[in-house]
Amino acid sequence: MKEKKNKTIKYNFFPFDRKKLLEELSPEFLLGCLEEMLLIRNFEIRAEVAYQQGKIGGFFHAYIGQEAVQAAAVAVMGQDQWWVTSYRCHALALLLGATPNELMAELYGKATGNAMGRGGSMHFYTDRLLGGFGIVTGQIPIATGAAFSVKYLDQKGVAVGFMGDGAVAQGAFHESLNMAALWDLPCIYVIENNQWGMGTAVSRAISVEPIAETKAPGYGMKGYTLDGMDFFACYAGFKHIYEEVLETSRPVLVEVVTERFRGHSISDPALYRSKEDLQGCVAKDPIQLLFNEMKAKKLIDDTGFEALDKAQKNIVIESMKYAEESPWPDPIELGRDVFAP
Repeated sequence: MKEKKNKTIKYNFFPFDRKKLLEELSPEFLLGCLEEMLLIRNFEIRAEVAYQQGKIGGFFHAYIGQEAVQAAAVAVMGQDQWWVTSYRCHALALLLGATPNELMAELYGKATGNAMGRGGSMHFYTDRLLGGFGIVTGQIPIATGAAFSVKYLDQKGVAVGFMGDGAVAQGAFHESLNMAALWDLPCIYVIENNQWGMGTAVSRAISVEPIAETKAPGYGMKGYTLDGMDFFACYAGFKHIYEEVLETSRPVLVEVVTERFRGHSISDPALYRSKEDLQGCVAKDPIQLLFNEMKAKKLIDDTGFEALDKAQKNIVIESMKYAEESPWPDPIELGRDVFAP
């Protein structure tokens, strides 16, 4: 039986002046953002192929279709905040400075991987990425603690915690928001509502929509809704929110309405969506939409886009070669930093 389709809801997306924003952002900046999104897309497409060939095991949750969200957030706030996310963590790790080589090697379970081959797809880290988390909502108390450290040490900055829509029903979500509101913690909680918690439509799992704008007042905080398929909408929204949290040191709850083009994980055929629904999602591809805007402004043409895409594809192909040639971990080392000696 097919899952009930998500009901149509009219969202109050964060308002912004698109024309003004396009004039403010430099061509070099926008090309860099497009390049990052293409790297993420190419990385995941080719990693999926490697998984299907049996070169990668365990779990694999693709971010394909959602690239504009985290690309815009990092572009606005920079890498020097505290970041944490769910098991869908490939994109954020790349955006925060992890190399395709170390990430692909980690997927292959090799010693040269990001976590020396011991974490796999769901557990990437960088100096400022506190991890991808395999437990739903497990990362949200971590984001809250990071925000507490920022305030306790009197530092300038914020903590940003990404989660899926399914995390909103978990107890840790509510406990974290309550604590952050009580203690005035500079935390930006971001719900990436990709319409489906595993195979369950969000309208059948979460009692209110829009999520952030409805739930935030219950914790005495502001709530915002962003269009996650539109890079410029995400950029403008995150810029406003980041500046607000820096000024007030108050937590904020954000819902970013987006779509994933794949199943929940690589083992999910997503039969709860019709082909027509999926085609509608793909028609809103954030990479294509960003390219269209840039092309209209004559910042890039079809040839330039193809060259940029090919360059990212080649980087990823090289990372697969690197992973193939890397050594397996020494079994003696597998417990290092994990178990007490």
